[in-house]
Amino acid sequence: MNTPLSRTFAQTFLGNAPGWYKLVIVGFLVANPILMLTAGPFVAGWALIAEFIFTLAMALKCYPLPAGGLLAIEAVAMGLTSAETVYHEAMNNFEVILLLIFMVAGIYFMKDFLQFTFTRILVKVKSKKLISLMFCFAGAFLSAFLDALTVTAVIMAVAYGFYNLYHRFVSGKGYAESHDLSSDEAIKEKNREDLQQFRGFLRNLMMHGAVGTALGGVCTLVGEPQNLLVGGEMGWHFIPFFLHAVPVTMPVLAIGLLTCLAVEQLGICGYGFQLPGNIRSFLLESAVEMENKAGSKGKLKLVMQALVAVWLIAALAFHLAAVGLIGLSVIILLTAFTGVTEEHQLGHAFEEALPFTALLVVFFAIVAVIHSQGLFAPIIGYVLSLHGQDQLAAYYLANGILSSISDNVFVATVYISETKLHFVHVLDAIQGIGMSGQELMAKLTDAHIARADVLATLPKDVAMHVKETMDHFDKLAVAINTGTNIPSVATPNGQAAFLFLLTSTLAPVIRLSYGRMVILALPYTITMSLTGLAAVYAFL
Repeated sequence: MNTPLSRTFAQTFLGNAPGWYKLVIVGFLVANPILMLTAGPFVAGWALIAEFIFTLAMALKCYPLPAGGLLAIEAVAMGLTSAETVYHEAMNNFEVILLLIFMVAGIYFMKDFLQFTFTRILVKVKSKKLISLMFCFAGAFLSAFLDALTVTAVIMAVAYGFYNLYHRFVSGKGYAESHDLSSDEAIKEKNREDLQQFRGFLRNLMMHGAVGTALGGVCTLVGEPQNLLVGGEMGWHFIPFFLHAVPVTMPVLAIGLLTCLAVEQLGICGYGFQLPGNIRSFLLESAVEMENKAGSKGKLKLVMQALVAVWLIAALAFHLAAVGLIGLSVIILLTAFTGVTEEHQLGHAFEEALPFTALLVVFFAIVAVIHSQGLFAPIIGYVLSLHGQDQLAAYYLANGILSSISDNVFVATVYISETKLHFVHVLDAIQGIGMSGQELMAKLTDAHIARADVLATLPKDVAMHVKETMDHFDKLAVAINTGTNIPSVATPNGQAAFLFLLTSTLAPVIRLSYGRMVILALPYTITMSLTGLAAVYAFL
């Protein structure tokens, strides 16, 4: 008997997402035009934001691109914004799109070197506190120059590889045999306790590493996608971005590393698991065996990847080209010198980044609605009506709370663009600037023109007023950047690296659920968020 077409459509629509989720999305799509006609575009626009945040919060049920994309298409169709405005938003952030496409793919070809580094830490260091600190610091350092998603992927690959080897060993299965890593049925009772300890140990390391990517990611222009968005709007290159953010990022980094030691010492919130000695011996033997198998070709690959890593750090530090183009140079150098010459080998490198790149363009469609309808104007108007340090703290908190429940790239995009628009109006109101506020802002935030040179063209008293205005804008930009990066470790929704870990093949085998991840992140959330708030208030 043939299945009715309507049922087939219902099953196919949004694929394996739960039935209730599909009904909610259909409800949104039906309700939006009604809201537009009855309550007006302002209310319909706010409803759209709430719906889009819902798709982000439910990312584990369904990747946000299909459902969020349908909402974005409907918004354009209803006239809440235009396709031209969406295109303009995407073009304004083209450097971020290049970063996601080429930098993430470039680091994919550096995985051998990164895996070698983390494997050495895992099997050579015996102290759990030291190994945790090294994972956290290595995640932070690498994420400051590379990409948090890729660094997380590397840490996960190391953990998954070793877990796979040990689980097969104690299950009596060969490496080539089919095997379910999440099932313990074939494991003898005497090995189960060790396996539980090993799972807990890996959960701890994965969280330390993932939090490390957030600690390092907030520090630099390329650490997180929203950093490049904020830096692009402000006209900051790699080193200026780092220096502006230092008063907040360094105290948070220090407290984050101390928190790593503290949770392992105290054994709270699911930390404190130790690696059993017999498993350590097994992993060390496996690591030596893998290194021997790699031979001279494997060693040459590691050397080439290490040299390209040095080039990458130098190119970023001296801003030798746009970040995405530096990523493209990494792809070219590593594929040429490590013998990756077939198209299908190259294709795998881009699989990780392109879905998120597409989702980012959907973000820009929602941002276009916010701009077109002036949706955030009342909120930002209220925050900007505050003065001095209270205003900076309010910005940090608003961005932090929103980033924890939705997505930090989305929140940063909205806040930095709306705040910049506000300061364009502030500049417009200054007498004697000799041009429009928009033109002056474009010059002041042009990465290729020194701000002091622009100010030198203005009358002295006007220049002083403009400088004070822009100095305050700089501080708000740092508050936005740190607010979206630091408190967002609270949930997997806020940090892409956390979400990536939670939806990976590793999470179920080491028993890492959404709730367990939130609990493991809790000590970091409290200490890092409060430190960030205090630093924003005291040091900016």
